[in-house]
Amino acid sequence: MIDIMFEQLTDLFSTGQSRQLTAGEYLFHRDDQVRWMFLVTQGEIRLLRYQENGNPVILQRAHENEILAEASLFSDCYHCDAVAAVQSRIMVIARSDFRAQLENNPALHNAWTARLARQVQQARLRSEILSLKTVSQRLDAWVTWNRNLPPKGNWLRLAQEIGVSPEALYREIGQRRRRTHSPTNARAEEFKY
Repeated sequence: MIDIMFEQLTDLFSTGQSRQLTAGEYLFHRDDQVRWMFLVTQGEIRLLRYQENGNPVILQRAHENEILAEASLFSDCYHCDAVAAVQSRIMVIARSDFRAQLENNPALHNAWTARLARQVQQARLRSEILSLKTVSQRLDAWVTWNRNLPPKGNWLRLAQEIGVSPEALYREIGQRRRRTHSPTNARAEEFKY
């Protein structure tokens, strides 16, 4: 059901134009007027907000098949910058066309609302995970919600998601594997790979 709803949302971009961005290229800047909606089809686009010391805070990492800056649909101007983290490709559609499609199609409107509701859940979960003090606690919370670790190739993204260094995450997973393979560990079945 979720896949069908998301297909409907990506169909919103079927009349859009494709655009390629090089690594480091800005898609928009803070305070630019919102005129477009974006679907990432390849690569990664980051929403950044800069602190007073110049360091960025990453508000979103949009990857393949993710809509970038959804909240901008209801804003007059962007509240952050969007920059390509790597060479990326996006689909672009006018915000007015995007809104018109949602307003004229109840199924699309419902799919959009459901997507935003899931994102609120994910944001709340991430906030709670980031409030935990140790790598172990953060990983436990993430695994409780998602049931299993992602494949090894996605561990860097997991580290970013739970706000720890990749090295700290790899150490924690290594410790858990050693404990899991110990014959005296009663939790062996709780932590699946």
